[in-house]
Amino acid sequence: MPPSAQSLRLRIRLVAGLFIGLFLVVAGRAGYLQVVLAEDLQARAEQQQQRVVKLSAQRGTIYDRNGEELALSLELKSLYADPGQIENPTALAAALAPLVEMSEKDLQRKLSEKKNFVWVARLLPPEQAKKIAALKRAGLNFVREHKRYYPRGQIGAQVVGFTGLDPRGLEGLELFYDADLQGAPGLLISARDARGRGMATAEQSVRGGEAGASLYLTIDRTLQYIAEKYLAQQVKSSQAVGGTVVMLDPKSGRVLAMASVPNYNPNAIERYQPTDWRNRAVTDAFEPGSTFKAFVVAAALEEGLVNEKTRIDCERGRFDVGGKVIRDHGKKHGLLSVSDIVKFSSNIGAAKLGKRLEREKLYQYIRAFGFGAQTDIDLPGESAGILRPADRWFEIDLANISFGQGIGVTSLQLATAMAAIANNGQLMKPYVVEKIVDGQGSVFSQAHPQVVRQVISEKTARRVRRMLTQVTEAGGTGTGAAIQGYRVAGKTGTAQKADLVTGGYSIDKRTASFIGMVPAEDPAIVVLVTIDEPQDVTYGGLVAAPAFSKIAEESLRYLDVAPTLSLARQALPVEKVSSAIKRGRVAATRDQAAGENQRMPNFQGMSYREVLQQMQRTGLNVRLSGSGQVVEQSPRAGEKITYGTEVWVRLGA
Repeated sequence: MPPSAQSLRLRIRLVAGLFIGLFLVVAGRAGYLQVVLAEDLQARAEQQQQRVVKLSAQRGTIYDRNGEELALSLELKSLYADPGQIENPTALAAALAPLVEMSEKDLQRKLSEKKNFVWVARLLPPEQAKKIAALKRAGLNFVREHKRYYPRGQIGAQVVGFTGLDPRGLEGLELFYDADLQGAPGLLISARDARGRGMATAEQSVRGGEAGASLYLTIDRTLQYIAEKYLAQQVKSSQAVGGTVVMLDPKSGRVLAMASVPNYNPNAIERYQPTDWRNRAVTDAFEPGSTFKAFVVAAALEEGLVNEKTRIDCERGRFDVGGKVIRDHGKKHGLLSVSDIVKFSSNIGAAKLGKRLEREKLYQYIRAFGFGAQTDIDLPGESAGILRPADRWFEIDLANISFGQGIGVTSLQLATAMAAIANNGQLMKPYVVEKIVDGQGSVFSQAHPQVVRQVISEKTARRVRRMLTQVTEAGGTGTGAAIQGYRVAGKTGTAQKADLVTGGYSIDKRTASFIGMVPAEDPAIVVLVTIDEPQDVTYGGLVAAPAFSKIAEESLRYLDVAPTLSLARQALPVEKVSSAIKRGRVAATRDQAAGENQRMPNFQGMSYREVLQQMQRTGLNVRLSGSGQVVEQSPRAGEKITYGTEVWVRLGA
């Protein structure tokens, strides 16, 4: 029976509804794919159609405080190959091997791999890249990458550090600030076919990539050079195994120079041992010896237990404590004032001052000066030193720590603590990065001087500085640190090194040191010099103090810190005058300078050193400012003057 018209219409509607439903499903799916999943599918398609290789990022530049480049990224060419486009790998390997310093066998194997991308040689020197490009062989391509370069070589190397090929920071500031210095890497993009092979006609492009942030340091390249030069000379002349120098601005905590020997050149890092990379000024702890007496004296003065004239019985050089014997070196003293305990560096006197403070109080001051804790400087690998709790000290420990034995400090800790005395009792946090600037030139991090705490009063700090000046004057242990025209406050140190085999102290191994501030009245710099295991002569006053004198004198000239003393009136120890004359630093003594009714010399065009020599001969009271050669003077050349006349001299470029 044929279907009725109504039944037919129903079937048509059902079929139509089915088709409409299917259409809606297909349209919905298409819309979902094209709208919701569009971005993801497009990315997947690009991955299938493109070859993507991550390139090395461009790291930010590291500058010294004057904008001199200490580390930068050079743009060089890297060579890669597409083996699928190479017709004769053997012939190409023979031609290419001498230019990339690889064996033909290794290169042929690399060029024959079933890959569409292989690195052949990265970061090629320009001349080498030029020779390779001249081959004009299919399948070889270049891309630009960045290589870390250190234009000053070893200057500041242990502070700046170095990177790997990645390039990731591996030491120094390169490691500590790696996240800031590391830029965003670029991507090498090229098309490939359905089988994943590179297409010979495809264009390649580099996308993305952003330069990292740059660091501006507190380190001064010139001061760093001065520190490294004289430290290396002293280590060599004393046949020592190493040494350190730390130079601080005591008012701000800025590190102006930080040097270690052995040193290394980060441009040729493969030539050096890992032990050479270490920044000993922050990583290595040593017993400070007599330099530590300055802080014990400061604590005793602050507590009102003594004054400069308080007399202490130094027992004629031998003192029994806790079943052990403490001895003074050199002349054996009886009663000594506190000032003379510092001047002559009496171990017994310092031990008795420590006893007056007792364990807990001395421990509190040691901690307050920053010992036994990290300074939190922005450098990696900082040691906290060695300081046992006071409740674990025996009587002999109290005595030993009072003159710098039985405690471990870093060079940075010692310099920072002495800077507190230079800065009227305020301990400043040391730092090496002044500011961080992003790739667009905007400053996003700016360091500021930070007071950690007031350790001692301003009055006590001044009193300690006055006592420390006697160390570098006639009869003191640090006369080798004296500088013509400036009053130097400082302290010598000579400490036995621990013998790891016997567990006691070494018979012949010493750490010699000198730490000082200059000018003593208002210190512009604090400088610490340590010499590790000097041979023959081992005393800090004879080994480290002369290096301090050279470093500080040249640094003061560079910083335009004018002399605070009349050289004609400055009394130098006999031994210092003798050595100074031999070095050509002075031409005569005060007695030779006497004379009346002289004529004003003509200083025009003279150097700093020539002016100093002339001042000694004439007995003038000269005030110097600037650097370079003399461009102005008063009184004028040829005018009548008398001994001690005040003369003003300005130096310029």
